[in-house]
Amino acid sequence: MSSSKWKNDDGAISDINVVPLVDIILVVLIIFMVTAPLIMKPSITVNLPKASSGDSAEKTPFTITMSGDGRIFLNNKETDLGGIQAAAQAEVQKNPEIQAIISADKDVPHGKVVSVMDSVKQGGVKKFAISIEKSK
Repeated sequence: MSSSKWKNDDGAISDINVVPLVDIILVVLIIFMVTAPLIMKPSITVNLPKASSGDSAEKTPFTITMSGDGRIFLNNKETDLGGIQAAAQAEVQKNPEIQAIISADKDVPHGKVVSVMDSVKQGGVKKFAISIEKSK
């Protein structure tokens, strides 16, 4: 009898089956697409005033946001004027050249923005910037 019926194929596999690889990649892509919105941290909605001039400011660990309903946030955590002043004093001890960035909704009264600026200055921060939205 001939041995062709029981042929021994010990050679290397020369082609790769790509279909399972594509299936796995698509499943991973779908998982990332579904979980990405859940991972994104919620942000505070602020309607910034528009201005035609303005320079971009560097990112700073001391960002104050004032929402339209009057709430004040320091680095996305709600606080009050005393908390801002205490945090400013702590940040100035770490870095005396720190810059505070104030983002205030256009509906926030001018006096409230000034009181936040005053708290920042009382905390020892010498430089601050006010966020705007560039008008087109």
